[in-house]
Amino acid sequence: QVQLVESGGGLVQAGGSLRLSCVASGSISSINAMGWYLQAPGSQRELVAAISNGGSTKYGNPVKGRFTISRDNAKNTVYLQMNSLTPEDTAIYYCTGWSNGATYWGQGTQVTVSS
Repeated sequence: QVQLVESGGGLVQAGGSLRLSCVASGSISSINAMGWYLQAPGSQRELVAAISNGGSTKYGNPVKGRFTISRDNAKNTVYLQMNSLTPEDTAIYYCTGWSNGATYWGQGTQVTVSS
């Protein structure tokens, strides 16, 4: 089992920045990649960004050029740096980890961007 705990969400004005953190614990050696999803009210969960163990990254189209995913393997932590935030970025952000045959989720952290 893998446990994921997010932090760093909050309220920010449009144009501002936030950095989300996700600390992994448990059977972390089984994790191949980690990422972030967002879920806005009434919408499906969608991929924000992902990063492999080798450092390869992938971004969802709405956040390209504004968000950056990174990881600190020594701290078992994945970060999501979010810049130039807009009200459309308002959502619950979930950390996720993928292993062979399993997907793990954190409890989510709320990000609210005011206009």
